[in-house]
Amino acid sequence: MSRPSRPDERSGTQLGLCMCTALVVGNMMGSGIFLLPASLAKYGGISIVGWLFTSTGAVCLALVFARLARNIPRPGGPYAYSREAFGDFSGFLVAWGYWIAIWIGNAAIAVTLVGYLAVFIPPLVENRLLSCAVALGFIWLLTAVNSVGVRAAGIVQIVTTILKIIPLIAIGAFGLAHFHVEHFIPLNLSDESTFSAINSTAALTLWAMLGLESATIPADNVREPAYTIPRATVIGTLIAAVVYILTTVAIMGAISPDKLAGSSAPFADAAALLWGPFAGYCMAAVAVVACLGALNGWILLQGQIPCAAAVDGVFPYFFARRTSSGTPVLGLVVSSGLCTLLVLIKHSESQVELFTLAIQLSTLTTLLPYVLSSGAALVTYSSDCAHTTARHLVGPFIVGGLALTYSIWAVFGLDRQVVGLGALLLLAGVPVYAMIKRGSGESLRNG
Repeated sequence: MSRPSRPDERSGTQLGLCMCTALVVGNMMGSGIFLLPASLAKYGGISIVGWLFTSTGAVCLALVFARLARNIPRPGGPYAYSREAFGDFSGFLVAWGYWIAIWIGNAAIAVTLVGYLAVFIPPLVENRLLSCAVALGFIWLLTAVNSVGVRAAGIVQIVTTILKIIPLIAIGAFGLAHFHVEHFIPLNLSDESTFSAINSTAALTLWAMLGLESATIPADNVREPAYTIPRATVIGTLIAAVVYILTTVAIMGAISPDKLAGSSAPFADAAALLWGPFAGYCMAAVAVVACLGALNGWILLQGQIPCAAAVDGVFPYFFARRTSSGTPVLGLVVSSGLCTLLVLIKHSESQVELFTLAIQLSTLTTLLPYVLSSGAALVTYSSDCAHTTARHLVGPFIVGGLALTYSIWAVFGLDRQVVGLGALLLLAGVPVYAMIKRGSGESLRNG
């Protein structure tokens, strides 16, 4: 039995620079941005240093992915790069872990979306069954949108990204008019040393930067991928970094550290301070839109990653099935089914518990692709030495080395229990890989 081919050229012209950039920004700027200022408040102004550290690492990673997208223009992004440099098993581990991270993360985003929606529909707070039903409704609504095709998903992504980014920039700009320098004195409010505080804040802000690789994954649905993906990746990462730092500085400067640390909706509080109580409700609406955009973007990717791996024969075969428009509908449905199962199992637990576990696991299982992709970039640069001058590769080698160092450091900065659980999830895929390879071997012998 032959494997399905990749979509034809017509389906590869559906995502342009604006849609790809919106995919990157929308996936990076999801529900987390609305909670981070409160999480960082206990550290004080030194958290800005953590932001700068994380943003620098993210930009290095974005430059690495941009160059890889030009050198290896294949769908699957980190999966494709890891497989090209280190073989099928490395590619499988990246695809397996990344796929798990996506549908687990989607469950958390859906539940968080309902939490923000409860500002307008109070029964969602007390009625767990109703909140579960609404969360699942959003998951399957956006699965249906993505099943129509990537262009439909891209349009939704552009609209939701614009709707959420404009109010955030407004808060950042107008918030500076209410800036109080004393909120940043002393610089480090925690009991930790300066170095430890920077490490802690950098670890918190890292989760907010995940998704910078989003445009590399649906490469065969992108118009002029060698041109579009690198630019969308770098532009999207820079936009997210600037907005994150601007809004964090503005909110910390406008709201005292003790009040900010106890806030469950720091952006809504900042909006209410700047423009009155009604603006707080408007920011809650923006948070709902942000979650919708992030959920839409990640649902798009949850079908693309396993499809790319299945086409290469390192993932279960049925994930490679596509519709006439090139959409991996079966992969979307299976992934959303697993996400649904997780929401149903965890619906009796608090939103915070599910959200915290999901972001920790998502961070870990996304760092593995970052580590291997950075390593793949260095391998690619080494092979380029044969047909280009060494001086042209000095910059890429430095950036690649910084990206690799940053990714490895971030892994060691995670909680040990999370690392252990993540390792178990990755090991659970080994029998699946063995069965796939065994089936491939039998097919070759019988063919």
